[in-house]
Amino acid sequence: MGDDAAGILALQSLADRWQDADTIEFVDGGTLSFTLADTIQEADRLIVIDAAQLNEPAGSVRVFHDADMDAFVSTGQCGSVHEVSLAELMDIARLTERVPGKRALVGIQPEFLGVSQEPSAPVSNAIPVAVDRADEILKGWH
Repeated sequence: MGDDAAGILALQSLADRWQDADTIEFVDGGTLSFTLADTIQEADRLIVIDAAQLNEPAGSVRVFHDADMDAFVSTGQCGSVHEVSLAELMDIARLTERVPGKRALVGIQPEFLGVSQEPSAPVSNAIPVAVDRADEILKGWH
């Protein structure tokens, strides 16, 4: 888990904020697999929160929207222990012409990607920032 758990920890916090929103589905992508292709293809809008190699100080948070998200995930810098990459899942959606109309990636720069019971201090501090960014996106979409 360690810093790679940033996404799921942020997702849980965001889901708590939006627990009364019945039009939003929160999905733990875990280590990703092809089973998520349908979920992505069926979404009108998609927010992904994950550890990402931003080449910035640990705990930095960046948001990529639409084509910028596509370009970033195609670099392979998002997700470290995933069975199937987000780029591959987005490619499947593109091939079927079912890419979510609005999409965003909230990336958190990890400090350490090895095995650990909890995120590093910079990433722990960044999780609320990432949640706020995702919350702003959701509010803008609603």
